Amino acid sequence: MLLAYINSVSGETDNLNFGAGEFGLTFDEERQYLDNIRRSENAIYLLGFIDEVLVSALSFTCEQRERTKHTGEFGITVLKSHWGLGVGEAMLTTLIEWAKISGVIRKINLTVRSDNDRAIQLYKKLGFQYEGKRTRDLSVNGTFYDGILMGMEIN
Repeated sequence: MLLAYINSVSGETDNLNFGAGEFGLTFDEERQYLDNIRRSENAIYLLGFIDEVLVSALSFTCEQRERTKHTGEFGITVLKSHWGLGVGEAMLTTLIEWAKISGVIRKINLTVRSDNDRAIQLYKKLGFQYEGKRTRDLSVNGTFYDGILMGMEIN
C-alpha cells in the first residue's frame, strides 16, 4: 500500500526530490527501511489515513553518530486531493510532539522548494525558522529551483 501511495503522490507534484517512477525502492528494501526506523530511538515514519485511505506520509531520520543523533530532517507528502484540509499540519504537529517527548531529538530540519509558498507558510506557522538557501537544489525538466533550509529547535 505504501509503495503504491508513493508512486501515486510522486506524479502529482514537482515539489518532491523525486518524480513519477523515480522512488526506486523495492518492497523488501522499503520493508527493511521501515524496520530500521521502527527500531530507532531517533526516527519515525508516520502515515495519515482518512476513511481508511492513505493520504499522507512523513519520514524523519537522523544519523546515529553521537554528535549528530539529536538532529534530523523530515520529508512529507500529502495526496493532492487532500491539500488544504489540514493533513500536513496534523502530521507535522504529531512529529513535533513526538520529538518533544523522545528524549533524543533537539532539532528538526527541512528543505523546501523556494517557490512552494503554501508549505513555507505552514512551516513558519508551526515555528520553523529560515536558516538559509541552497541554490540550484532541485532540477525539474531542466529548470533549477533553490532549496530553503528551515529548522526548529526542540527544548
